[in-house]
Amino acid sequence: MRKPRLFHVSEEAGIVRFEPRPAPSPDAGVEGDAVWAVAESHLVNFLTPRDCPRITFRAGPHASEADKARFLAGAERVVAFEQEWLERVRACTLQVYEMPPATFVEALPDAGYWISREAVTPLGIEVVRDLLQALKSAGAEVRILNDFWPLSEAIAASTLQFSILRKRNARPRRSEARARPQQEFTDPEGAGPEGDGQ
Repeated sequence: MRKPRLFHVSEEAGIVRFEPRPAPSPDAGVEGDAVWAVAESHLVNFLTPRDCPRITFRAGPHASEADKARFLAGAERVVAFEQEWLERVRACTLQVYEMPPATFVEALPDAGYWISREAVTPLGIEVVRDLLQALKSAGAEVRILNDFWPLSEAIAASTLQFSILRKRNARPRRSEARARPQQEFTDPEGAGPEGDGQ
């Protein structure tokens, strides 16, 4: 199998060598130390600050027409995060390191994760300063949420392919009486509750 282009996204500049480390989460499904990378197909999921709670989703082969209409509304893929993270997203600069694929093996195919048990020297680096534009250039519609949890729970129960990252950093759940509709969001450029999808 031909390996895809692999990347490691970081807010730290100037990394010249990646050493194997423990998995970032006990739920990662990988034991032992490793260098982590993500396939190009899933890179868009990581074009936010590392700690930003986010919901990313797209239609897979088993997505229902109803879910595609309800959640994607014509978008190819969506990256959604809370309003309070918008300024941090705008202020953040990311370093996107391209990794040599030789020592990497696929770890979690659905998530696009690959690991190397050996130290890795990156092939190159791209500095990304405008994350909103980078997300849109990667084919994602950006949605800004007033409440993280309704959409998170609805997407998790849907037939779409999704990743829900850093949800422990989201604002606490609202009471049922104050909960917002499941798809309430605004466009980051202020286009209104439906966004412009551009």
